[in-house]
Amino acid sequence: MPKETAVYTHGHHESVLRSHRWRTAANSAAYLIDELRPGMTVLDVGCGPGTITADLAALVAPGRVTAVDTTGEILAQAAEVATERALDNVEFTTADVHALDFPDDSFDVVHAHQVLQHVGDPVQALREMRRVCRPGGIVAARDSDYAAMTWYPEVPGMDTWLELYRRVARANGGEPDAGRRLLSWARQAGFTDIAPTAANWCFATPESRAWWSGMWADRTVGSVYAERVVAGGRASAGELAAIAAAWHAWGARDDAWFMVPHGEVLCRA
Repeated sequence: MPKETAVYTHGHHESVLRSHRWRTAANSAAYLIDELRPGMTVLDVGCGPGTITADLAALVAPGRVTAVDTTGEILAQAAEVATERALDNVEFTTADVHALDFPDDSFDVVHAHQVLQHVGDPVQALREMRRVCRPGGIVAARDSDYAAMTWYPEVPGMDTWLELYRRVARANGGEPDAGRRLLSWARQAGFTDIAPTAANWCFATPESRAWWSGMWADRTVGSVYAERVVAGGRASAGELAAIAAAWHAWGARDDAWFMVPHGEVLCRA
């Protein structure tokens, strides 16, 4: 089977994990929650630091959750979250979603949040997720759509951030506008029973916009993303600093508002 060819654009800098640890099943997988039942087996693909994973484990207990990601370092952090919440029904292992090391029909639910935008072949990833899902089970995927993100006011430099991020993500082998493509990818992967939906995050309170703008400003200048941008000649350190300043300027506005739209699919295997 094909292996991963894309480079993960964000890396695991503190500013990235600050965002990922904020995620919960309620704010990031609400479209899936009604499908979950105690006793189910779940595969959580690309679990990151494990906050959504832990919520899923609590919802399906005494069923089990298997959480996978590409590196042991991030899995260790996810395991700490499970331990802190006294969850004993979660196991962690490294995996490549293009070639999952699980038998056919292994899980009742296979879930991926913000994963398909970063992989080299999202259709193959969905095929593998379908293969390891039992007949009648659910494959669930949710991804943001960068081109559809919108904000107010139009602070100079914010458009530069979006245009640069989309170019870098595609150069790394991903698709930053994945949300709008999930239905198409699921159909190409062979699913015929698909429920497509959309949802959003909105950052507009003083606390949330300060958090969102500060996180993106730090990510722009301090993360692996920043290193790859400069090393690849796509922007200078000075240009990244100007983008970070634009994020701070936007976040300081009392009327600042930012929306992140997400595509979602619930696919019956």
